[in-house]
Amino acid sequence: MKNHSEQVHERGFAIIQNVIAPAVVDEIIAALQQLQFSNAVRQRAGKAFGIRRLLEVVPAVRALAESEILRSLVEPVLGKNVKVIRGIFFDKNPVANWKVPWHQDVMIALQAKKEGAGFSAWSTKAGVVHAQPPVEILQNILAVRIHLDDTDENNGALRVIPGSHKFGLLDDEEINKLKESTAEVTCMVAKGGALLLRPLLLHASSAATLPTHRRVLHLEYSAHNLPDGLEWYGS
Repeated sequence: MKNHSEQVHERGFAIIQNVIAPAVVDEIIAALQQLQFSNAVRQRAGKAFGIRRLLEVVPAVRALAESEILRSLVEPVLGKNVKVIRGIFFDKNPVANWKVPWHQDVMIALQAKKEGAGFSAWSTKAGVVHAQPPVEILQNILAVRIHLDDTDENNGALRVIPGSHKFGLLDDEEINKLKESTAEVTCMVAKGGALLLRPLLLHASSAATLPTHRRVLHLEYSAHNLPDGLEWYGS
């Protein structure tokens, strides 16, 4: 069986179960539940379902993101100089149960706006500057999604098109062709497991049919410095 680095290179993703101990998962959940609501935290019915500035507002998550456990997953893919560049929290639950169409992740978070060659689609979300960088920057990012709940097709698990990250930025026609020609895979990950994901891999998720919680820490890593004085938001 191929190791996780080879799987990420060839398929664009890898699933690794039992990465985080149950006690650590419980500590992270407790820290998330203690959050004070702010512009970093999106909520419905008094419950947080999305946090964009996760590394900033939950120190326990930054500690986890920088831990040897997660670095041991990321370094074989990106190298020793890797650093965490962004953290986001999602919770698909009965009051926030959404679906996401097939797409690629093409935006990065930055500390400030500076006009850089090839950067476009500037925006600000939850007080954080975002932009679309040149494709070679996106190709050198790895996301690690830590699952705080068992995740399967019933509660909106991520679905992916294996190998689609190799085709660069895709337009709607190219996306449709890949959907028709390549079988999708549902990424079923147990509580405490990790899904490693290239941002250019086509992925989607359905609304949960049995919504309880589908809590995920989405952590992004890169080993590259940005050009023109730009800096990663989370570094």
